[in-house]
Amino acid sequence: MAITYEWRGGFGNAEVNALHAEGFRHRVLDIDWRAQLDRHSLGWVCARDGGALAGFVNVAWDGGVHAFLLDTAVPTARRREGIGTALVAAAEAGARAAGCEWLHVDFDEELGPFYVEGCGFRPTPAGLIRLAG
Repeated sequence: MAITYEWRGGFGNAEVNALHAEGFRHRVLDIDWRAQLDRHSLGWVCARDGGALAGFVNVAWDGGVHAFLLDTAVPTARRREGIGTALVAAAEAGARAAGCEWLHVDFDEELGPFYVEGCGFRPTPAGLIRLAG
């Protein structure tokens, strides 16, 4: 079965919490993703293989022309199949259709090849202040 990608696709909190925990190597949390996304996001993309969640990415925004890619996650067993790249492409298309002019992403150094070479992001200097712990 072909994987489908849906901008602002349907999801359950439990399945996104499980995928996020696997993708970011933390315990499964009880986050109300629906409330969080409805309040803060321009959109999101769900990748589905049949009924199973095969990937997820959140697109936050500033209410203007800047969108921000967050929480890109694909199950470990499904990585290197092109799902993440297709998620980012669908997020880019959704942000562009909403009138955004820029799509930003922050990533750890080991993800540089994925975001820069695989998805076409241009490296830029950025700043960061740790606010907790």
